[in-house]
Amino acid sequence: MRPESQQITNEILQFIHQYPEGLPPEAETNFNELAIKLFNFQFKFNLPYKKFCQTKRKTPLTVKNWRDIPAIPLQGFKEMVLSSESVEDAEAVFMTSGTTNPNAKGKNYHPTLAVWDASMKCPFKHFVLPDVEKITMFVLSPAANLNQNSSLSRYLTNAVTFFGTENSRFFFNEKGLDMEGLTNALKESEERGEPILLIGATFAYVHVLDYLKEKNVRFQLGKGSRIFDTGGFKGQSREIEMDHLYYMFKEYFHVDRTMCINMYGMTELSSQIYDQTILSNYLTGTTVFDKTGPAWVKTIVLDANTLEPVSNGVAGVIAHYDLANWNSCQAILTEDLGYRTEEGFVLLGRVKGSEARGCSIAIDQLLQANGK
Repeated sequence: MRPESQQITNEILQFIHQYPEGLPPEAETNFNELAIKLFNFQFKFNLPYKKFCQTKRKTPLTVKNWRDIPAIPLQGFKEMVLSSESVEDAEAVFMTSGTTNPNAKGKNYHPTLAVWDASMKCPFKHFVLPDVEKITMFVLSPAANLNQNSSLSRYLTNAVTFFGTENSRFFFNEKGLDMEGLTNALKESEERGEPILLIGATFAYVHVLDYLKEKNVRFQLGKGSRIFDTGGFKGQSREIEMDHLYYMFKEYFHVDRTMCINMYGMTELSSQIYDQTILSNYLTGTTVFDKTGPAWVKTIVLDANTLEPVSNGVAGVIAHYDLANWNSCQAILTEDLGYRTEEGFVLLGRVKGSEARGCSIAIDQLLQANGK
């Protein structure tokens, strides 16, 4: 990596380690300073992003606050190479699933995984395991060795490596989910009264619940057990209301809603965002369902037409500012709808059709700026 890359990654790692459990109000200026430094770095070395910023008349001379940093549409990761370093030297390339268009997969290049791994580790402990150091994890999605280009597989493998007991296991192999193996392992853990973290993609649970229903099997998992899902039902043949899914978790695993957590992540980001269910229940005995991220991520909600910020409680398109996304673009304009609250934000679903006018304009600006 070039010296400038080494310098900015060192500063980001220092920030991550300094604020593992959230950003105190007095540190807002620290976030802003680092975000501006990172914007200057990406403007200098990421040419497609620089051209996009220039169409918006946003340059290092004019941008002094992180909120003014242009957020690049997700489409950019599919249409062009967004990398400040040479892609040939990348330690990892994470790719989107291509559920919308299998021929156009978004790519996020990682010259080093040091920042990505650090960004994953502290928030996982903070939001998922605030009350325990380690837990036995039963994983329902592929490990990294089965899918090198999946950020989720990297995430799950890290989770087991950093926080899993020796009894932790992956139940997804080349043939798919090992239902029989999972059922037997759950029975054994139930008998031991051992707390379990079931963890995997949302849709995997639909298959597991179908299997348990067919076999007429239910579990009473040990106290402290929890269920983690991520990804929702995008691109799946079947959708289930999340409230119903959580009801089924209680029915089949005896795990209360307060011990269920959804992680919101995407290939185009390098950090993850979480429900505050487990953390808030542990700290205060009350349950906060709103999502929030670590100290190095800011989430704002924008008017879907103008892409101007809206007030708390007003629905709009979500944009994330992720300092860990140092090599591509720290500011990402998603295709998700939501609204801000005092505690974080609430996700409402995907932006559709006429709701997406502002996103469409941003995509056009990006493509035109890069001659596409």
